[in-house]
Amino acid sequence: MAVVIVTGAGSGVGRAAARTLLEAGFQVALAGRREDALRETAEGFAASTLVVPADVSREDSVSALFRAVVDEWGRVDVLFNNAGTNVAATPIEEFSLSAWEEVVGVNLTGAFLCAREAFRVMKAQGGGRIINNGSISASVPRPHAVAYNATKHAMTGLTRSLSLEGRAHNIACGQIDIGNAATALTERMGQGVLQADLGTRPEPTFDVRHVADAVLYQARLPLDANVQFMTVMATAMPYIGRG
Repeated sequence: MAVVIVTGAGSGVGRAAARTLLEAGFQVALAGRREDALRETAEGFAASTLVVPADVSREDSVSALFRAVVDEWGRVDVLFNNAGTNVAATPIEEFSLSAWEEVVGVNLTGAFLCAREAFRVMKAQGGGRIINNGSISASVPRPHAVAYNATKHAMTGLTRSLSLEGRAHNIACGQIDIGNAATALTERMGQGVLQADLGTRPEPTFDVRHVADAVLYQARLPLDANVQFMTVMATAMPYIGRG
């Protein structure tokens, strides 16, 4: 049975993807900062889950996460590098260093640390797959979100680097860019969010299960096939031609 690590598994996209993978028969390690939320994700799937509270921005925590999974199941076949955070919309001239470091620590450093540990395990076992959560902000930025935009653009560079380095070791890496999946984090979009012209308008969302299904599709692929980049978004959201 294939083993998957899902970071940020306590809510939103992470929870939806984890439960879809569990329903499909994967063994899933649930990683995130809040153990209570992870246990809610695991409800009904106790035999196939491993709950591992972890802070992906900390090197020792990420090392402990992968150690726990390998100790329990002996391998890691798929990493869904999903954990992410953001702060309130803030113009760059008012953006604090602490806010910058918070977002970079989780979104970029955390993804790097998890990918590095995954490479170590996957290289030794003969291969594996990494799926990075990029966001549409990996291509087109939202205003007043400098740290989030920068980290998501950087995620694309990380994905390309992992794909290049993984080629020799049967390690596939792809990226899923998500636009307005309906979760607790996107509830505000119905009331109105800041646009590229600095106006505020509502945006449509779509069922998060479609993201979970896309992650499942990638996780099921044989290692000689890869989805390098995929965008899953609300059809009518301002993305193409944003601004």
